[in-house]
Amino acid sequence: MWIVPEAAIGDLMDEGAAFDAVEAVFAAMAAGEAVNFPVVREAIGHAEALYGFKSGFDRAGLTLGVKSGGYWPGNAGQGIPNHQSSVFLFDPDTGRLKAVVGGNLLTALRTAAAAAVSIKHLARADAKVLGMVGAGHQSAFQLRAAARQRDFERVLGWNRSPEKLVRLEETAREIGLPFEAVELDRLGAEADVIATITSSFAPILMDAHVREGTHLACMGTDTVGKQEVEAAILGRAAVFTDEVAQSVTLGEAQHAVAEGLVAEAEVMPIGRVINADHPGRRSAGEITVFDGTGVGLQDLAVAAAVLERGIAAGIAVEVDF
Repeated sequence: MWIVPEAAIGDLMDEGAAFDAVEAVFAAMAAGEAVNFPVVREAIGHAEALYGFKSGFDRAGLTLGVKSGGYWPGNAGQGIPNHQSSVFLFDPDTGRLKAVVGGNLLTALRTAAAAAVSIKHLARADAKVLGMVGAGHQSAFQLRAAARQRDFERVLGWNRSPEKLVRLEETAREIGLPFEAVELDRLGAEADVIATITSSFAPILMDAHVREGTHLACMGTDTVGKQEVEAAILGRAAVFTDEVAQSVTLGEAQHAVAEGLVAEAEVMPIGRVINADHPGRRSAGEITVFDGTGVGLQDLAVAAAVLERGIAAGIAVEVDF
């Protein structure tokens, strides 16, 4: 059995490799070659923590496994990330445990990669302004990954606590893009691509904020009741997602479907666009939405990639088990 510790992930996985792994697994899902199993997510009644499992099997990549972990809100006070997870990979031929891989950084990279995949396949080719809603830990990953997909000229940002926007300002500076903190009405009026990454339970970005031709990557809604954008936005958009079943029950689309603004059959797996089974954006004026709920197969894909790199680099540790 191999072990790739959390501390080694940063030396083994980058945005480009995460993008390739996530794009490939979305394509496999849409082709029926990969399947996610039902998600378990529960409040454990201790430390205000949420704990769960995401698992699946990718027949195309022969990747079988489970990510175990969750959210501990008190961790920040101890100087450790609130999100904690590990990925377990199994040999699909025998069921034997193949590897344990640190999952914290990988979760951030795969989430950002999913948004980037959506920008590649759905945003207008001439997109120049990137809007960021939310300035938490994940936002820096989202910004860096998004910026690789278009020739953006500037970044606009909004956060409920404006002082936290320094994270986005510093990240934009690192990649050579000017940054400006703005109100939501201006962000929506000027941004060609908008990435939302918050933990909101009430809509932040409203229908009146979003102009025609915008692509939205909504990455924060992964639980029943969460909501980042007004449902009416999805009602006038072409809606895509990582997995339809999650999108309509615990993703951003849950609200639009419940209000009768979008039918479940209208929500498209982005893998169909990747596989050229769906045209994706149909016109420059169409609004496109990617509802990124986060699926176990994303975690398995990046974990399998980092394991391969770790073995090749002599960083992965082999132990008897």
